[in-house]
Amino acid sequence: MRVVLVANTLWSIVIFRPGLLRTLVRMGVDVVVMAPVDDTLPRALELNVRVIPLELSAKGTNPMRDLALVRTLVTRYRALKPDLVFHYTIKPNIYGSIAAKLAGVPCIAVTTGLGYAFVNTNLVARVAKALYRFAFRFPREVWFLNGDDWQDFVAQRLVDPAKTQVLPGEGIDLAHFAPRAAGVSDGHVRFLLIARMLWDKGVGEYVEAARLVRAVYPQAVFQLLGATDVANPSAISAEQMRTWVAEGVIEYLGTTQDVRDIIARADCVVLPSYREGVPRTLLEGAAMAKPLVATRAIGCREVVVDGENGLLCAPKDAADLARKLQHIIEMGPDARATMGARGRRMVEQRYDERIVIERYLAAMRRVGLRITDMPAA
Repeated sequence: MRVVLVANTLWSIVIFRPGLLRTLVRMGVDVVVMAPVDDTLPRALELNVRVIPLELSAKGTNPMRDLALVRTLVTRYRALKPDLVFHYTIKPNIYGSIAAKLAGVPCIAVTTGLGYAFVNTNLVARVAKALYRFAFRFPREVWFLNGDDWQDFVAQRLVDPAKTQVLPGEGIDLAHFAPRAAGVSDGHVRFLLIARMLWDKGVGEYVEAARLVRAVYPQAVFQLLGATDVANPSAISAEQMRTWVAEGVIEYLGTTQDVRDIIARADCVVLPSYREGVPRTLLEGAAMAKPLVATRAIGCREVVVDGENGLLCAPKDAADLARKLQHIIEMGPDARATMGARGRRMVEQRYDERIVIERYLAAMRRVGLRITDMPAA
């Protein structure tokens, strides 16, 4: 039995879905991942999956290259003869679905967040929606990670609602992201934003909010963790990051293969994003019992219950974000700990990765694969 996963980055499969990969491998499934290779390749190989490099530009708009991608995928699908293909992110969802139809293999499209095509309204975004409408006729099922994204696709007639499902995000490994001892005990409240460094993630508003908060609480620490100069129209440059660091308003932590130590030292995890699927970084922060601050944007508001496990602010509003961050400082460590504990309980109830993995196994059964029950953890 062979299952193929296709995405625009290898790290998104390795970092976001390791539990799924381990489960399928333990069940004897031949798991193949197709994506552009990056520095997570050793981790992918440790999971005992096959990795086939795929030439794919996430931000490119050259139709000839996209046509070449379809041809490549058709050729590979016919050679591999997979029993099922899962597509993630925009280009694999669109062109992979078309290729799977041409190759005669069943596929499922997983919309992990609508990103640039829905945050913006330019010609590229309109073309992307038209391509979605065409390509999403072909998957057996189309999955969404939150109800708002599902509603947008259905309302704009981009997908047949009868073939859709809404998952509770990608799930989180509760044992891996377990609460640890309290953060750094120097009296300085640390805020942490983990994301690819994109303007659409609200990084600019976070930096401006840091300026506002530090004018009142100069000892507050604002950290950024994630890659600059990524392949995205909304990318923040390394030069811009150096400017902020030189100003002294933020600490830039670069990138890491394991975020847990950095989350453990933080007092609050922040994500002022414009739109998300279900943001992994907020789930990780909540699982480690950290209070959250995020926008009332699609995806973020799925994870943060205002006043319970965190605070919500208006999107694209640095002043409102600053007010909420200042409130986190002023509530004190005991109240922050209580808020974080509520977040941990919520993640345990809603976002355990075993719930999501079982949804994958059920889908495999629906396409006719003989799948047993999930093995014990």
